[in-house]
Amino acid sequence: MRRLLALLLLATPAQAQLPGVADSTARRPVTVAEAPWSSLVRVQSEAGGRCTGVLIAPDRVLTAAHCLVARLTRRLVLPGRVHVLAGYDRGNFTAHATGARLQVGPGFRPETSGPIGADWALLRLATPLPGPTLPLAATLPAAGAAAMLGGWQQDRAHALLADTDCQVQAVLRDAEGRLLLRHGCAATRGVSGGPLLVRHGEGWAVAGVAVGATSGAQGGLAVAVPGLALGE
Repeated sequence: MRRLLALLLLATPAQAQLPGVADSTARRPVTVAEAPWSSLVRVQSEAGGRCTGVLIAPDRVLTAAHCLVARLTRRLVLPGRVHVLAGYDRGNFTAHATGARLQVGPGFRPETSGPIGADWALLRLATPLPGPTLPLAATLPAAGAAAMLGGWQQDRAHALLADTDCQVQAVLRDAEGRLLLRHGCAATRGVSGGPLLVRHGEGWAVAGVAVGATSGAQGGLAVAVPGLALGE
């Protein structure tokens, strides 16, 4: 699991090799104005980070903590230097807010962006955004549960791509015993902080926040921190 820390899905230049999991052709464009994708937001920091997040309340964004670590100083960025864009599509967006307060997983260390099981961040916004919100799943999803994962990924950084036909594979623990969800959703850099979505009645809920992946000839290992971690 420690290998995952070196391969976190933070955005990098598009010419770099595209790490990811599963078949990259499983990713397809989705419409940012349609549910559940309308709850996703683009998270950008003035320190250079660019990731995905999800509105779980009008003034709260769930994302990955490593997305909010300044590349040069290896410190968390100030909340006011984080910009959240709703409805982002090809340079246009429907609403914008900046951060006001930032909470990260207990024990998260910015200098190492780990442990991976603590790699979540809850950003409270200075002003609420009008987009719809998604609930956190109240229980851990079972292995085999249908899932989806989307975000603004490095090879199509200005359009929302998603794997809409994947599964939760297993519940794991990181090296320090924190819960993780293994999934088989295809993704690449930039999807960090994006919600791993599972069915919730007639809609969708956030089972976890995507934080890391490895890749290889035989596929890869991708993980998300469960939404339940926020209550730990």
